[in-house]
Amino acid sequence: MFDLAIAWFALGVAFALFFDSFFDVSLRAALLVGDVGALVSPAVVRVFALSMLTAGIGFLLHELAHKAVAQRFGQIAHFRADYGMLFFAVVSALAGFLFAAPGAVYHQGRITERQNGLIALAGPVTNLALAVAFAPLALLAGGFLGAIGAFGVGINLLLAGFNMLPFGPLDGRKVLSWSVAVFAVAFAVSVGSAVFVLLTFGIGI
Repeated sequence: MFDLAIAWFALGVAFALFFDSFFDVSLRAALLVGDVGALVSPAVVRVFALSMLTAGIGFLLHELAHKAVAQRFGQIAHFRADYGMLFFAVVSALAGFLFAAPGAVYHQGRITERQNGLIALAGPVTNLALAVAFAPLALLAGGFLGAIGAFGVGINLLLAGFNMLPFGPLDGRKVLSWSVAVFAVAFAVSVGSAVFVLLTFGIGI
């Protein structure tokens, strides 16, 4: 829980810095010069809240979904933050781009390939479900709530698409190892939605 809290906060800072260019709140400049007054201004607080409620929630529930499904299959499971990568996420956001690999859920115990695939799939599916949950706010609300909805949809679709890539430690590789058919469907939905968001709205991570 401590690692999850640290990762959530660090990602909140990183994504708030990344959102700086969307809202022109000069958060990056305030951090670089140490302007404490600007850091606690209402505009900065709103952007940080937006980051925590969209990217932060997307990350948190993604990892908790992995943990819950692993425990459902009798695994000993916990999230372990990668503090070096969390630091890099904040530094990269300060530099004007964002790469976030905050950590992972580790589990141990006897497990089948199918169960391992389902544990991996739980994360991206959770992000897709969150995108659907945020959609009414994006479509019906205005102002700050509308921004939460729009960024909630976009970021969760991007998180789902990125994690379904079949490379390295990403979820897509584990799903592919279990079932080509399940991977093909999940990949098409997740990556297709992420590409749609990128091309339509120009939102990138």
